[in-house]
Amino acid sequence: MYYIYHIPGKKIGVTRDLNKRVTVTQGYREGEYEVLDSSDDINYISDRELELQMLYGYKIDRKLYKNLFKNKEKTKKMLPRATEATTTFPCPVSKLKGRLMDLDGYTWATPQGYEFELNKETIKWIVSNAKPSMYAQENCFIYNKAFHEAFNQEPESDNVFENIRKWAHERGIYKKGDANTQFVKLLEEVGELAQAMLKDDYVAKKDAIGDIIVVLTNLSRMIGYNVEDCIDFAYEQIKNRQGEMINGTFVKNGTYPEGTTDHWKKVTL
Repeated sequence: MYYIYHIPGKKIGVTRDLNKRVTVTQGYREGEYEVLDSSDDINYISDRELELQMLYGYKIDRKLYKNLFKNKEKTKKMLPRATEATTTFPCPVSKLKGRLMDLDGYTWATPQGYEFELNKETIKWIVSNAKPSMYAQENCFIYNKAFHEAFNQEPESDNVFENIRKWAHERGIYKKGDANTQFVKLLEEVGELAQAMLKDDYVAKKDAIGDIIVVLTNLSRMIGYNVEDCIDFAYEQIKNRQGEMINGTFVKNGTYPEGTTDHWKKVTL
């Protein structure tokens, strides 16, 4: 039986083993994908896959599913083999371009969920970046992460906080970091600002304030907030606040008991 599966927002594909192809290889559990159609007829399922890809607005496969199985044993020996870090091609670099052209339209996935397709652009990249294997002269390989990022670069957001969070996520700060340690980092950055203030160092003050904002952005995320929400919350508290400037500091009304003289305000400050 052939199954047409749909991973919402990702792809539509065909497999004979949903668990192996979708769950084990691509990492999607039941409930995260759906079966759109099934049949014992490979000709029907091949045409239906393209029809559904077009209907759902996904990229159309260059080769019909049934055509991937012509000369099956020969083709199987030519297919790339993916591990967590690399994809290996069973041929030397000198013969790689021709081998990949023969597999034009072939798709595969890596254990961490990267999905690749051979086409004009990706073949060009692979040929330019493939490295000969040190273990088998007849093999060559590419690094999966580099391949993925070459074709999946997201443009920077206009929101600087989103860019900071993206930067932190890519470096494992949220996954491996600790909120308490991040708080200590915040105190360290505040200390650097204090030194810059004492030295009246304009550049150092700017750098320290920026670092504080970066750390606060990450600390906020680690304890369950976006820093923008914290800023909005604080502004809502102060926007209608009334008070007066005393010794260079804004002091809100009600900070001192009624009748406190300016002299004692200055002393207590």
